[in-house]
Amino acid sequence: MFQLMSLGRRAFASKLALSVVSLSALASPVLAAGKTMTAVMHSDLRVLDPIYTSAYISRDHGYMIFDTLIATDSNFKIQPQMADWKISDDKLTYTFTLRDGLKWHDGLPVTAEDCVASLKRWAAVDGMGQKLMDFTASIEATDAKTITLKLKEPYGLVLDSIGKPSSRVAFMMPKRLAETPPDKQIPEQIGSGPFKFVASEFQPGVKSIYVKNTDYVPRKEPANWTAGGKVVKVDRVEWITMPDAQTALNALQSGDIDFMENPAIEMLPTIEADNGLKTEILNKFGFQTGARMNFLHPPFDNVKVRRAALLAVKQKDVLDALIGDPKYYKTCAAIFICDTPFATDIGGETLAKGGDMAAAKKALAESGYDGIPVVLMAPGDVLALKAQPIVVAQQLREAGFKVDLQATDWQTVVSRRASQKSPKEGGWNMFITNWVSADVVNPISNVAVGGQGKKGGWFGWAEDAKVEQLKDAFVRATSPEDQKRIAVEIQKEVYDQVLYVPLGQYQSPSAWRKSISGVIDGPATPVFWNMDKSE
Repeated sequence: MFQLMSLGRRAFASKLALSVVSLSALASPVLAAGKTMTAVMHSDLRVLDPIYTSAYISRDHGYMIFDTLIATDSNFKIQPQMADWKISDDKLTYTFTLRDGLKWHDGLPVTAEDCVASLKRWAAVDGMGQKLMDFTASIEATDAKTITLKLKEPYGLVLDSIGKPSSRVAFMMPKRLAETPPDKQIPEQIGSGPFKFVASEFQPGVKSIYVKNTDYVPRKEPANWTAGGKVVKVDRVEWITMPDAQTALNALQSGDIDFMENPAIEMLPTIEADNGLKTEILNKFGFQTGARMNFLHPPFDNVKVRRAALLAVKQKDVLDALIGDPKYYKTCAAIFICDTPFATDIGGETLAKGGDMAAAKKALAESGYDGIPVVLMAPGDVLALKAQPIVVAQQLREAGFKVDLQATDWQTVVSRRASQKSPKEGGWNMFITNWVSADVVNPISNVAVGGQGKKGGWFGWAEDAKVEQLKDAFVRATSPEDQKRIAVEIQKEVYDQVLYVPLGQYQSPSAWRKSISGVIDGPATPVFWNMDKSE
């Protein structure tokens, strides 16, 4: 993997109201006893259901209060978490047995029925879960502590799917919540994880509060990525919303906050010069940023228009605006991440060479594009997402598109991108997002590589029977060579139909006060178990 680290150029916008409000004004009416850790995350938290959305801030929230049956360690090995497992000799039956001491936050015991309902809800919307269900004959609770999954034929990604660390994680919920349709948000935040969510203190746009779950029984193994013992060493965690990066850095330096997930790259010298602060890249595998079009409505329901847009994209311009320093980014046309077993430029040669504006103009002129505006959502409150829409909008305009760049915030994008309505009715034509590289390294985990259409497809709802057939062939492949060959064919189809447009790869540092110890790395960071705070 390439060396990096950072999330973008700081745009010194006008100070928000929060910039001049002291953190004491955000404090709870009653001060919490014991240790309190305060963090500024990469985004405000508004969508609380980590199955309803694939947004990473909702995933981070999910890890605070929910737990998983199994988990991934730093060797990419699946480990027991809530349960261990056995596999039958014919590889068709997986039996998961819940460990002792598992209780929901409301005091009720965790049962296998709860977990079966949770797995079904997750699998209805997650790409790896959907493919797993294609190979599943049945999944049921055979007693209070036993979950039995039977396959139609052997499938090698059962554990990797249920134990995946990021994107839509297979979080366990009480049955009454897990029976909520996945296109609706759960009504309560009740999990069995290491923290409890304090709903009475939740203020969207201001703060999210978590307290230690004193009934949680951690595993005895050391914490390792999302696996091992989730030992909580503080009494309370407060996520404070602070969109202005400079304000957040000032608060970190003064000790008003303890942890800052995404400082801007140009802030690193200041952080490194401060003896009280530490900076480190927790997700060594980095991120891929990419653009997704809406296949349901003009103009991107026309593949010729999508191809013209692809030709107009120049990754370097996007990454220069996002990161600024080439030391901290990498242009890459590999759908499944550069420097990995499935990396190739095939199909994306023009993107790899830096785009072709002349060809884009010609292709658009020949596509039948009638000048309908492209509604491109542009969140301005997340450092890692504010630059890309501005640059891509300009590239599209240069190619001949009319672009309606609509300023918004990220949580509005998270909610709005789920709408299948036309842009005139509040829908959209394009949005840009970031993926943890570990989430998109193969054709099954990569959520944008799908062709399920309106039923079960990822936002944008591409319909592509060929790519689905190729994905089935990929999971049935019996050798790495066959998997590589099929992955190349999938990438060709992704570029031919322009299922999405990779905009490059980058990494991002986090920063925290040196009074904080026990910070865990991994592809789903930050997590707040194992962290401690010295007084």
